[in-house]
Amino acid sequence: MSRATSLPPCFADRREAGLYLGRHLAGLGFGAAAAGEPPLVLALPRGGVPVAFEVARILEGRLDILLVRKIGAPGYPELALGAVVEGTAAGAPPHTVANDDAWTRRALDSGAFDAERGRQLDEISRRQQRYRAGTPAPAMAGRTVIVVDDGVATGATMRAALEGVRRAGAKQVVAAVPVASQEGLSSLRAAADQVVCLNVPASFGAVGTFYLDFRQTTEEEVMALLRQCGCGRPA
Repeated sequence: MSRATSLPPCFADRREAGLYLGRHLAGLGFGAAAAGEPPLVLALPRGGVPVAFEVARILEGRLDILLVRKIGAPGYPELALGAVVEGTAAGAPPHTVANDDAWTRRALDSGAFDAERGRQLDEISRRQQRYRAGTPAPAMAGRTVIVVDDGVATGATMRAALEGVRRAGAKQVVAAVPVASQEGLSSLRAAADQVVCLNVPASFGAVGTFYLDFRQTTEEEVMALLRQCGCGRPA
């Protein structure tokens, strides 16, 4: 696991975090010039897109998105029971990760987990149409794939993304985030070949506390950044 030093106390915003993260990844040899081929940089929408935009620009990689949705507990949507990640252009089906805890087991037994998974798959389909005109995630077989988000708290969403990328045949799977909890980061180690995080504070709290500007990223911002890279749905 790689960590960076000489960071500001807080990132100004997601774009600045992406600049720091991209430079650190370039120093680790993930840039197109060093690696010999451009990496595929997959952002987890929506907050991961501004971060990944700067990462892809610095590494001269291809930017795209990977649609992952948290599966929340009944009545407590912020409590993650797991996550589901979209299928890929190569035919890999959606992949689901379920946490191993009492809340999740109860939801699985009652059918609430599957019901919420279905709702999140519907949202993934909507976002596929919105962001990519209905097409699935890009082919990943044989490629270095860097999965980027604006931070990791529990790790459930990122872990689902990494496992989905692995199932899609990526040559190298890398998780890259500006900040993460110690527990969340630990949960990613088995799913990635390398985990890159700039800041792993002893006292975490929430991802947003490490940004001065952590306003919600809008769908319009996501689409504008994707169009700048030539990978989004045409205006």
